[in-house]
Amino acid sequence: MSGTAAPDVPPLAPGTEPVPGYRILAGLTRTGWLDVYDAWSEERDCRCVIKTVRPDLRGERRLGERLLQEGRWLREFTHPHLVRGYDVFASPEPLVVLETLTGETLSHLLHRLRRRPSAADVALLGMQLCSAVHYLHGRGLLHLDLKPSNVVVDRGHAKVLDLSVARPAGPAPAGVGTCCYRAPEQARGGTLTAAADVWGIGITLFEVACGEVPFDCGATAGTTDASCAGDGHGATGTGGSGGWCPRPARSAPPIASRRRLPPPLAAAVDSCLRADPSARPGVAGLAAALEAALPVRCRGA
Repeated sequence: MSGTAAPDVPPLAPGTEPVPGYRILAGLTRTGWLDVYDAWSEERDCRCVIKTVRPDLRGERRLGERLLQEGRWLREFTHPHLVRGYDVFASPEPLVVLETLTGETLSHLLHRLRRRPSAADVALLGMQLCSAVHYLHGRGLLHLDLKPSNVVVDRGHAKVLDLSVARPAGPAPAGVGTCCYRAPEQARGGTLTAAADVWGIGITLFEVACGEVPFDCGATAGTTDASCAGDGHGATGTGGSGGWCPRPARSAPPIASRRRLPPPLAAAVDSCLRADPSARPGVAGLAAALEAALPVRCRGA
């Protein structure tokens, strides 16, 4: 099991049944506060994914509540570009069951590919992210943690993961989200709007197109741990293990400074990464701009 280690607390062993009807097959990853497992569902006769709070952190009630809320949302929501939730269990310990996705995360894909994705692939990905975000916003939620490691792609079809830091628009503490991907207003705290997720779409597309995030980031891009991640309860400007989480106070450099792209696509990505939230496009406007940037043969795909 990879990820952040929990001292002297082993993951669940294969064959363990954490709740009736589900059997652990293998550990997938360990984050700053979660254990994630490959599992088997007896009811569905298929594989699934189980998320639990790490054993050494189960005394922290807010973490269990955060996981259960994410599970309830994903079980209720139905959208082709969002991961599906199957079950939520509050006892004996908080546990969420999700569908197993084929494909791979964008972060893994970007490290594996020898060539950068085409401009058309970047625009199509952006349209799919806009679709998922539009759906979430229609249900009163901001995602607030859009990044390549939270997007799984299978044969050009993207699905967004992880609603663990999602919340309604409005006041929020400093530090909601992940180092290197937070909008400036997320880093400093204050009122969050749909524009924060537009930033998340833009910075994800920037990294997909260029292979790197637009700002120098002392913390490892995409890492999330108990102090640098997520909910405003940890550190607001520093990463775990002494890392540095920057608080961008300015717009990102033009994407054309890193890669040559069709001007309409470059303009769409740049518009997402303006420091002033009110200067960013709305989700619908961004989706329209990305579609307009596609070659004619790809529109409507």
